[in-house]
Order: sequence, then structure tokens, then C-alpha cells
Amino acid sequence: MSRIRQIFQGHPFLTTWAVLAVLMVAILTWTTRGVQGISNSQFGVLVIATILLAGACVWIITWE
Repeated sequence: MSRIRQIFQGHPFLTTWAVLAVLMVAILTWTTRGVQGISNSQFGVLVIATILLAGACVWIITWE
């Protein structure tokens, strides 16, 4: 448990990015579950774009 706490305290922006990306991908998965005609490669591109978007959001939030 202390190891996880050290990682969170040592890299707050990366952990924020990871948590935000996981939650955004979960929302993406939930909203696209009933979409007909989306292939696995298209969904993969959407997941990658969502992860990059989460990183951009964290980067913009860190601007002071």
C-alpha cells in the first residue's frame, strides 16, 4: 500500500492521466456498446484517441 502511495505522490500528473483515461475509456465502452457496424480496429482507434485526449486534458489542467 505504501508503494502505491509513493507512486501517486511521486507522479501526480501521470496517475491523474491514468485514472482519467480509464474512466473515459469506460464511458466510451458503455456508450458504444449498442452501436452496430463498428469494427474492432475502429474501436481501438477510438480508445487510443480517448487516452490521448485524457493526457491533453491533464496537460491543460496543469497550466498555471
